[in-house]
Amino acid sequence: MKKTLLLLLFLGFGLQAQTEDEQQIRAIYDAALTEGKAYYWLNHLSNQIGGRLSGSVQAQQAVEYTKEQLDSLGLDRVWLQPVMVPKWVRGAPEFAYVETKPGLTTNVPICALGGSVATPEGGLKAQVVEVQGIEDLSKLGRENIEGKIVFYNRPMDPTLINTFQSYSGCVDQRYSGAAEAAKYGAVGVIVRSMTLRLDDYPHTGSMSYGDTPVEKRIPAAAISTKGAELLSTTLKLDPNINFYFRQNCRQFPDVQSYNVIGEIRGSEHPEEIMVVGGHLDSWDLGDGSHDDGAGCVQSMEVLHLFKKIGYRPKRTLRVVLFMNEENGLRGGNKYAEVAKSKNEQHVFALESDAGGFTPRGFSFDCDDANFERIQGWKKLFEPYLIHMFVRGGSGADIGPLKDEELVLAGLRPDSQRYFDHHHAENDTFEHVNKRELELGAATMASLVYLVDKYGTVPPRKIKG
Repeated sequence: MKKTLLLLLFLGFGLQAQTEDEQQIRAIYDAALTEGKAYYWLNHLSNQIGGRLSGSVQAQQAVEYTKEQLDSLGLDRVWLQPVMVPKWVRGAPEFAYVETKPGLTTNVPICALGGSVATPEGGLKAQVVEVQGIEDLSKLGRENIEGKIVFYNRPMDPTLINTFQSYSGCVDQRYSGAAEAAKYGAVGVIVRSMTLRLDDYPHTGSMSYGDTPVEKRIPAAAISTKGAELLSTTLKLDPNINFYFRQNCRQFPDVQSYNVIGEIRGSEHPEEIMVVGGHLDSWDLGDGSHDDGAGCVQSMEVLHLFKKIGYRPKRTLRVVLFMNEENGLRGGNKYAEVAKSKNEQHVFALESDAGGFTPRGFSFDCDDANFERIQGWKKLFEPYLIHMFVRGGSGADIGPLKDEELVLAGLRPDSQRYFDHHHAENDTFEHVNKRELELGAATMASLVYLVDKYGTVPPRKIKG
């Protein structure tokens, strides 16, 4: 009889707790969809400030604006964390054409890759050798590459449903392609844009020369997918055509910038810190609405929603708007460095850096015990069509925090349209849906609420 009574009491407590969680999550979504500020904030970042390349005036304006907005939320603390960042400037618009015969040219859209050197002042013209990836260089050898422009034309794999996997499968040619081609005497590099669309938008992104001496660095640019198709087809008809491109980008000395941080101090366990964040910098071609203005305003919204519904977290909750994710990860590294120097105890970190599209769920970088606990919350999200709780990566900026005690998570929106806009001129405010953005913020806030209420599972200590 006593066992039956205890079981009924236990089940009753469980049902009550679940009902409380359902009610709290419902309140979060209701507030996000009716009183949210994320879309308003993003409108200002995108349309009043624009692209926020690290080290630029616009990046500093974004720092000042977001700090001002966090100050207005009545948080316990808001501050700027200094960080030195690279300053690369694109300069005048790039120009390129395919020359099939002397004087017979067809213009194609290109853009310099972030960190590239400029072409000679009058531009660069040379014959082209097409490859499908870095591994093809050794097969061709120096005799077939020296003095030519290497054209990397491996497309994103359209058969992969997860478009981030497709992106990962070919981004090495953008990042390391110039450094590798220079070893074989190439004079320049053209890289097919990282997108599944066939259009006229070239997509920029970071590249690295590695340990290549400055005097041996060669210019690198992205070409639109339509331009890549044209160039490839023309090369098949005549391998001896020329390609011309001109860009006058430049690298300046590092400058000081900031991570923007806001905090609600925990009511019961203030020493345990939870982080939500995105990166405040963006590329300069569009206005960075999806990458990663959306992630920044969603992260800010988490704290705003808690304020709105009157929820005081047990653990300290921070929003961190990281600077310089796109071309250096200086902000993420600086935040982790300072946290470790202060012996801060971070227990959870959530990043939004996959666009402001319809949320589908989360990916988690954690141990089995924590993932099992989180899986137990999945039913709470099903009414909001959030169904994906998977193991995997989290986010670049929170990655440096990783240790055995920390649960890392990444918001996972629908990814099918993300690379239509990623690092391109069409990453603009009109391509962000207000309701999708708000649903993402509410989904993040709901997960943070559950982590705060139930905590994380501490790692087991193995006795020696």
